[in-house]
Amino acid sequence: MDNDRRRFLYASTMFGMSAMGVAAVEGRGEEKARDESSEPEAGISAAEDLMREHGVLNRILLIYEEGLRRIRVNEEVAPEVFSKTAALVREFVEDYHEKLEENFIFPEFEKAGKLADLVKTLREQHQAGRRATNVVMRVSAPDQFLKGDAREQLLIACEGFIRMYRPHEAREDTVLFPALHSIIPAKRLLELGEQFEAEEDKLFGGKGFEKTVEQVAVIERHLGIYDLAKFTPK
Repeated sequence: MDNDRRRFLYASTMFGMSAMGVAAVEGRGEEKARDESSEPEAGISAAEDLMREHGVLNRILLIYEEGLRRIRVNEEVAPEVFSKTAALVREFVEDYHEKLEENFIFPEFEKAGKLADLVKTLREQHQAGRRATNVVMRVSAPDQFLKGDAREQLLIACEGFIRMYRPHEAREDTVLFPALHSIIPAKRLLELGEQFEAEEDKLFGGKGFEKTVEQVAVIERHLGIYDLAKFTPK
């Protein structure tokens, strides 16, 4: 019994020492996590940067959809819903986001000879999107918005824009951007991400992404579609 008791005490002591070691390691881990959480946000890669900007585009498409719904059921909708949204599309999506893709991402695939047909289609769709935005900006002007033919052009342009960009951005997120890792080294992707941030700061004066998200949110609140819970099926 003495031997059993000594073995029990030894095991208990070793268990206690082990637990103390684990606790110390966990404590250091928690302290490190707290320290890291206070540090500035780490740089993000080019692909991640572009994909989060697609989130802005998706919210813009929801605004267009709500505006179109109101027109179809003869509910009141201000022309600014379309004109301001189209201005955001032009400024953030077309003149910034798509220019990054056209100037930095698409050429990498073209040089590597990969996904050539996809890149060609994506380029063509960018141009088609800009033509649609031209129409939306023109027919959402206050002196045009209430005219019957202008409304019809608005419906066609917005519907075409939505129908094209949903599969467009989905194909980029699931095919094009993941393939970047096979043709561009990870370090270069991070460098591109930093370059994209510099372009954003140059165009928008810093925090361009955050400012655009807030502008989108203002329109969503006006339309009553900001509350995410409202999209939950009953």
